Amino acid sequence: MPASDTIVALSTPAGESAIAVIRLSGPACPELGMAVFARDSKLKPRHAHFGNYMDIKGKHVDDCVITFFEQGKSFTGEAMLEIAPHGNPLIVQMIMEDLLARGCRPAEPGEFSRTAFLNGKMDLSQAEAVSDLIRARSERSIEVAQCQLHGSVGRKMSELTERLLAVMAHLEAYIDFPEEDLPDENQAGPAQDLRNLINDIDELIETQHYSALLHEGIKTLIVGEPNVGKSSLINALTGAERSIVSDIPGTTRDYVSAFLMVGPWRIEILDTAGLHEAGDAIEQLGIDHTIQQSETADFFLLMLDAAGQSPTLPDALLSRMNAANTIVIENKTDLPGAADHVEFLSEFQHARLSLLERKGLSELRSMWQKSIEAGLKLPNADGVIVNARHASSLGAARDALELASDKLSDLELTELVAADLRDAVEFIGQVVGKVDNERMLDSLFKQFCIGK
Repeated sequence: MPASDTIVALSTPAGESAIAVIRLSGPACPELGMAVFARDSKLKPRHAHFGNYMDIKGKHVDDCVITFFEQGKSFTGEAMLEIAPHGNPLIVQMIMEDLLARGCRPAEPGEFSRTAFLNGKMDLSQAEAVSDLIRARSERSIEVAQCQLHGSVGRKMSELTERLLAVMAHLEAYIDFPEEDLPDENQAGPAQDLRNLINDIDELIETQHYSALLHEGIKTLIVGEPNVGKSSLINALTGAERSIVSDIPGTTRDYVSAFLMVGPWRIEILDTAGLHEAGDAIEQLGIDHTIQQSETADFFLLMLDAAGQSPTLPDALLSRMNAANTIVIENKTDLPGAADHVEFLSEFQHARLSLLERKGLSELRSMWQKSIEAGLKLPNADGVIVNARHASSLGAARDALELASDKLSDLELTELVAADLRDAVEFIGQVVGKVDNERMLDSLFKQFCIGK
């Protein structure tokens, strides 16, 4: 934003509330703090001041609290104000209109965080973590976002960069001082260092999958033959009538999705069409859709009727299931003919339920949570988990390191190896924002909430 701009935005959600928060950032903040309280002295930094908000015409608008943050010691790095009036939308609108009349302009989405980044108050990965923290929908995703907000990604990128710079220093010594009395080039050492870097970067790139699981939810399919209780299960787990329950086979002809929490994990659960020999083309489409959904599923709840026969499942579905990502649910244990189906997929975990009597649900949830934490092998909360943008930059860095490693193995000129290493340093720097790419920044921060 232009240096002379002072931006303003409502930082709390629109609608009625006890208190609202309006944020301002820019050079006019010290004078505005004095003007709206009609006082001659400046507000004391980082202290809450209670007073009467007076508009530009001298009319009392509301009793509110204002906190002033001086330049260099605020979230954005600029002078800031946070105004907390009562949360009546009309009061908020009146204050916003008054601030615009005093020369402020509306903030764009993400402009506060972008200003903080441009002023060096946070790196780009921390700015992204602000958005992730606001949008987090599970305890686990909150933990990861908080770690990244506190600089976990930046520290990891610094570590990788330092290791890479050490390799570059080793190689470039021979470029800068070829006539000096330096030891013979030990190419085995740099080659192993490069290979270790490539392996570590590959591990980081793989964590992109965990990022999707944490923020979008662990995609779980309920699968099984018709009338085994799939729709009843999703209704029982979500506490709502998400699916139609009927004795008529094939009632669910397409999938029904919902979100729920299992411990600290956010789950996207899908009730799918029953697997059986289809009676018509529409039923077959539903079954085909179930198979397609299984290709991107992270977890499966395979249901069967404890009073019936063990099901025969399509090979395409079975190939996606294993003991780590599937729980076999034996439902209808209340029926007289209910039997134990432990021999069916015996290596899988089995849970026995009676949805009619609401028995076994808590045991299922406990088993499900343990399976997620053990089977999916998610990183610890303090581990570094990268998003798609990070993974793209790290992938480019890995490719540059692979080129350097190949050239080192082929005994090519050290100058060519060093050029690839410098490219890798640039790509790693992109993760934390050490890159001048205005278009990329525009795209990133426009995804943020207004007021952040």
